[in-house]
Amino acid sequence: MINYSIVIMSTAPGTKKEDITETKAYATSQVTEVLDLQKFAKHIANHGCTYDRADIAAILTKTVDCLHELILEGKKINLGELGGFYPELVTEGAKTADTFTAANIKEVNVRWIPGGAFKNLRDEATFQLVPTRASQKSAVEVIKNQDTIQGLE
Repeated sequence: MINYSIVIMSTAPGTKKEDITETKAYATSQVTEVLDLQKFAKHIANHGCTYDRADIAAILTKTVDCLHELILEGKKINLGELGGFYPELVTEGAKTADTFTAANIKEVNVRWIPGGAFKNLRDEATFQLVPTRASQKSAVEVIKNQDTIQGLE
């Protein structure tokens, strides 16, 4: 189940508040838990895997190390159903190709192209509408500031 909240946003991202002429309602996912490497490895081990949590964590750690190394070598790594990983450059434009140098490269990020198992999960997903984090925080503050317990006088 994927929890989602509804947010109202400008139809033109980056528009200054005073210049917004139209807004629309969009969904944003609300994660229920963040799993670290150890919890993820334990989850894998609990799915009938012949390896234990420590072995899986070691393999995942080595996978990250190797992806890092190979991406810095300018390679694309295709991991089948998981997808492909490759370097993406964020650059500052130059007036001409002759004046463009490596100094114009501001960031090197990793791009992920989903494999078949992740192409579009919409048909397999179920959804539940939940309040936004801001709404939840406001509700908790209201409850904390009440003189009586809700429902009791």
